Amino acid sequence: METVFTKADELVGTVKEYVNARVDLLKLEAAEKTAGMVAGMMARIMVAAVFLCFFVFAGIGLSLLAAEYTGKTWSGYLIVAFVYLFIGIIAWVGRSWMLRTPMMNAMIKEMFKSDEED
Repeated sequence: METVFTKADELVGTVKEYVNARVDLLKLEAAEKTAGMVAGMMARIMVAAVFLCFFVFAGIGLSLLAAEYTGKTWSGYLIVAFVYLFIGIIAWVGRSWMLRTPMMNAMIKEMFKSDEED
């Protein structure tokens, strides 16, 4: 009878070890996916910062170019400001299909990426 209890204790110990290992594995997988998402977002932020700098300097250059043609500096900056306003309105109207949907799809794809794809 004692061998049955001994084997049952061993089985319970093995099941506990298995459950603990499984929980640890799930934690590590969640940490890996979170780290991958954060790293991807940081890379996108860095690229966005570079593009922002480009657009700022390109806007200044275009403003000065437009100012040369119009003869007044303020008009060049005003023309470029209206171009940026127009682009901003287009981006605001299409924000769902241009920004929200692709970002959600990328996050979902990253979360459910299987180990075989790595």
